[in-house]
Amino acid sequence: MPALRDPSRPTSDLARRVRQAFRSRVSGDPTGAPDWVRDIALVGTGPGWFDPEGVVWRVHGDLSTLVGGIAALLGQGAHPLASAGVQRHSSYRSDPWARLAGTARWLVLTTFGSAELAEREAARVRAMHERVRGTTAAGRAYSASDPELLRWVHLAFTDAFLAAQTAVGQDLAPRFGRAWGDDYVADWARSARALGAQDLPSSRAGLAEALRELEPHLEPVPAELLGFIADPSGLNRVERGFYAELGRAAQLVVSPSVARFAGVPGRGDRSPAARARLLRARWELRALHLTLGRFSPSEEAARFRTGSAPRPDWLDAHPA
Repeated sequence: MPALRDPSRPTSDLARRVRQAFRSRVSGDPTGAPDWVRDIALVGTGPGWFDPEGVVWRVHGDLSTLVGGIAALLGQGAHPLASAGVQRHSSYRSDPWARLAGTARWLVLTTFGSAELAEREAARVRAMHERVRGTTAAGRAYSASDPELLRWVHLAFTDAFLAAQTAVGQDLAPRFGRAWGDDYVADWARSARALGAQDLPSSRAGLAEALRELEPHLEPVPAELLGFIADPSGLNRVERGFYAELGRAAQLVVSPSVARFAGVPGRGDRSPAARARLLRARWELRALHLTLGRFSPSEEAARFRTGSAPRPDWLDAHPA
């Protein structure tokens, strides 16, 4: 008797390919568990810098970070010194996905790693920042370790991720209360202080005020960077369509203090078309979440380390 065909097989194979492709993009490894993710499970003990049941874990564990990351890059590009650092000392043109994986590494190690691992990663990034220095075409000196520049990058990042979570992410108010945004701003500042940033806001209102105060220091985002953000190289047709939806959503979560310098509508656009764009992005992310599973490998590793989840299968299947 011939074997019966499993009708779920094509769907499961497609889901596996999607998972592998996505994890390769954001971590550089099709399992989503390169060595630095394995370190989250194996290095140190305890919860780390942030509460496993707290708001930082939930924001950074949400796929809205994909929209927030695009918005953050627009914000960082509006500061001429931060933009110079990205353009002159980054591999974003030749290997944009390696740069994405590098950014993801900082985010997930400091969010989900033990205190020991987070401090080790902060030291690595501080050493890297010491090498990123130079002079702009206008003759202005810049250094990635400058506390004021670090402050701007943190402000742009925090605002973008907070706005993206609010616009296209899971509603966190039922779990954390209506002031969850204040908690996120206050808690996540710890990561920036570890790099040398100072005078950081501790509330959503303080964040908005800090951005407004820095508007006189901002300039239009360079056209080359805008072009890259709009259409990064190396995407296939399906990925390009998915990314385009996220990019359009990112344009709608950018701070009003940054939007005019980036040439995007920003959060001031309340039109029906803007609401429809955000809704499409929200549903795209929901569909991706169903494909990827409840937790990322990074969070699985952290939950194993803290004793709230079993040992991940990939920890044995993908040895160091």
